[in-house]
Amino acid sequence: MENNYANPAPLGLMGFGMTTVLLNIHNAGFFPVTSMILAMGIFYGGIAQVIAGILEFKKGNTFGMTAFVSYGMFWLSLVALWVVPEHGWAKGPATSECFMGWYLIMWGVFTFFMWLGTFGKNRAIQFVFLSLTVLFILLAIKDWSGCAIIGIIAGWEGIICGLSAIYLAMAEIVNESRGREVMPICQVKKD
Repeated sequence: MENNYANPAPLGLMGFGMTTVLLNIHNAGFFPVTSMILAMGIFYGGIAQVIAGILEFKKGNTFGMTAFVSYGMFWLSLVALWVVPEHGWAKGPATSECFMGWYLIMWGVFTFFMWLGTFGKNRAIQFVFLSLTVLFILLAIKDWSGCAIIGIIAGWEGIICGLSAIYLAMAEIVNESRGREVMPICQVKKD
């Protein structure tokens, strides 16, 4: 008996993409971090991606499982880094020592290796991971240098990254529902 499982990737991509766009609208300088970003980070960027990753595990997709669970935990840990010090539960990262830059660069290194894992997959997912690698590097440089303009550039780049994930999620849904490629994702030809 064959099991037909739904594709959990669009859920994870939307959780990542929408949360990334909202946070980077903040990084670009349009509005402060509010409960809207925190709630999206916990529930859609965090929990929804972890659920998508667990479902990718069930499908036997190591890449999807690793990506969605890891980035879901990124969002949960990022919100915790903001909220925990506010409640006095633990000390926050010292801005004078640029600790957040190290947090961000570690995610950039992880994302770079995940980007290498996209080779052989469609061009849309390759773009998502490449642009996310660039985003983490820019945010780390902004933290280390204190240069506000780099943060604004990172915000705009992050908006593009998030929108690319939203596009890929919608392309997977539309293409599957139509039974053909309506929204191109540039499949890589297999040898």
